[in-house]
Amino acid sequence: MEIKELQIITSQLEETETFYNQILNIPTLEKSENEVSFRIGSSKLSFEVSTADQPVYHIAFDIPKNQLMEAYEWLKQRTPIIPISPSSDFSDFEQWNAKSFYFYDNNKNVLELICRYELDNESGLPFDGSSLLAITEIGLVSDDVAFLAETLMGKYDLELYEKQPARDNFTVLGDDHGLLILVNQDRDWYPTTQKAKSFPVKLVFNNGTEEDQELSMS
Repeated sequence: MEIKELQIITSQLEETETFYNQILNIPTLEKSENEVSFRIGSSKLSFEVSTADQPVYHIAFDIPKNQLMEAYEWLKQRTPIIPISPSSDFSDFEQWNAKSFYFYDNNKNVLELICRYELDNESGLPFDGSSLLAITEIGLVSDDVAFLAETLMGKYDLELYEKQPARDNFTVLGDDHGLLILVNQDRDWYPTTQKAKSFPVKLVFNNGTEEDQELSMS
């Protein structure tokens, strides 16, 4: 599954543009009075202004599988890294054959840079914001994860992620190229104590079909 476009909300439009421009070194793609967007690899990320109180999301971006440490060293000079434990800043997802690290943007969205070692995406270029390859995960929050999973699988012909057994409070749909992370309301967004809440999400993705599909949750 390829995530082509993701639109979420923010109460801090100007600060969001500044963070993505200056901290992640990603230029503004489009801007209006109510929205700002960025090109992140093959994906488009848009923020729409809202008066909602502190909207928080989880988003992951793939990086070249040979640049985990280079990405980490680059980013930690620019913004704090969220520790996984007292002794490590890295998550090792053995089942997924992936490693990652986490940080916040200005909205306290929990962002993740992840290397998936089964993908062919090495890079010989110096790491910077242009090295982010795509949006590959977005968290979706529900009071009934199993029902949401069944609904999305039926409507969009999605499948359970083969590397992650489904659970009542945590289910993953898609494949190594794009994942929907379904979690229960008030579950902690790993590796933080930020509680998962449902906020508006608009998604354009392709699941291997001729036409892109649109998913919208409020």
